[in-house]
Amino acid sequence: MEEHLIEDGKYRYIEKGDGTPMIILHGLMGGLSNFQGVSEYFPPKGYQVLIPELPIYDMPLLKTTVKNFATFLEGFIEHKGLKDVILLGNSLGGHIGLLHTKMFPEMVKALVITGSSGLYESAMGDGYPKRGDYEFIKKKAEDVFYDPKVATKEIVDEVFATVNDRMKLVKTLAIAKSAIRHNMSKDLPHMNTPTCIIWGENDTVTPPNVAKEFHELLPDSDLYWIEKCGHAPMMEHPNDFNRILEAWLEKRGF
Repeated sequence: MEEHLIEDGKYRYIEKGDGTPMIILHGLMGGLSNFQGVSEYFPPKGYQVLIPELPIYDMPLLKTTVKNFATFLEGFIEHKGLKDVILLGNSLGGHIGLLHTKMFPEMVKALVITGSSGLYESAMGDGYPKRGDYEFIKKKAEDVFYDPKVATKEIVDEVFATVNDRMKLVKTLAIAKSAIRHNMSKDLPHMNTPTCIIWGENDTVTPPNVAKEFHELLPDSDLYWIEKCGHAPMMEHPNDFNRILEAWLEKRGF
């Protein structure tokens, strides 16, 4: 991503625009650039888009949990002096957004989740790892998308480097286990924050029934589908994703 990464104390983040704060939470294998479409589209519409780098590989192993990332996020929000934020998370980022919203409901005005973990057991712990097998990693990366061409060489190389770094791999598996342990099905019915659920119809990582379950369990949610789309709609169909999200924000007066 071309944008300037701001280093501010223990936080590293991208910030664009002024207005209603929208904080974007990336997934386990996802870089900040996954949300380039969103971060370019919403600042001119009156949103302050912030993408913090989550300390996925920087926390001590025993603290590498979804709950600690949610606490880290709250620290970032306080550090920036924000309130009434909109949280937007993909995959693990969605899970962190959900848990943060449960823990600090007064801070979050709205929640947007896409391909989120938090309900589905094998959301992230499936098929890891085959270190050193580039073709296996390439296939895994391609499986994330409906159109395998979205998994560029750059994306595959990044994932390959991660699983071949022993400490990163150990932490990746620790987070996957933490996400499985931290199933939120009992919490969701008590969470009244307005939630927009945007899902790929062809998501094989967190299949469509996961989106339906989120929709059923969350008291104030709207569910939208994107056709011919896998686990990362904001990457695979950025225009559709932005259009759906903007219409929802307008409908809800955010």
